[in-house]
Amino acid sequence: MHLKFAICDDEQVETNYLSALAAGWAQTRNHTAEIRTFGSAEAFLFHYADDKSADILLLDIEMGAMNGIELAHRIRQDNESIQILFITGYSDFMAYGYEVSALHYLMKPVNEDKLFDVLDKAVRQSNKSDKAIMLTVGGESVRIPHKDILCVEAIAHSVIVTTQTGRFEAKLSLSEIGGQLSRQEFSRCHRSYIVGLKWIKRITKTDIVLDNDMSVPLARRSYGEVNQAFIRFYKVDG
Repeated sequence: MHLKFAICDDEQVETNYLSALAAGWAQTRNHTAEIRTFGSAEAFLFHYADDKSADILLLDIEMGAMNGIELAHRIRQDNESIQILFITGYSDFMAYGYEVSALHYLMKPVNEDKLFDVLDKAVRQSNKSDKAIMLTVGGESVRIPHKDILCVEAIAHSVIVTTQTGRFEAKLSLSEIGGQLSRQEFSRCHRSYIVGLKWIKRITKTDIVLDNDMSVPLARRSYGEVNQAFIRFYKVDG
């Protein structure tokens, strides 16, 4: 599974430490991780306005002008799926977690084993709630969460589903697999391609470049529709 982490803490030493722990956890669990760090709530919100694709947010509570509780409330106005893990030096704040459906609280200094346990819980929660497609690949059933799908390509009488961790070929039509995918998360950009909006890096007149630098063709007639879908996906209400 590919997971996007955001770590927000005004102490650089702490963000470096949490980043190392998150990367170590991902490696031991055979996940891939993309980790971004932010030194303030305002810095996170500036980034979040353009990219709300983070799966897990490790959030310090005691920060500057805007604290972690306020930031969590802002995020929850339009994002119920991101899993928020509060990091704090004081137990007084723990009651506030219920207001924003926080996954867990961890006290500073963060214990590696406890963090790993909570991140395992985050993955279990994600697996329960995530929509997914089921493919028959080489005689075996494979479950692929929607959020892991970069693109789907039609070749002859098969489709190839590309994720961060591999490519899966199945005997399906693009229309059949497209019917299983949410229009809020995916867009048909070409007669032979569907792209995951979460993974788009940039859109040109003729191509879509994904986060892994893969280039997907963009049909001229689909340019406006894909752009609008991309904008809607990253739009932050309020």
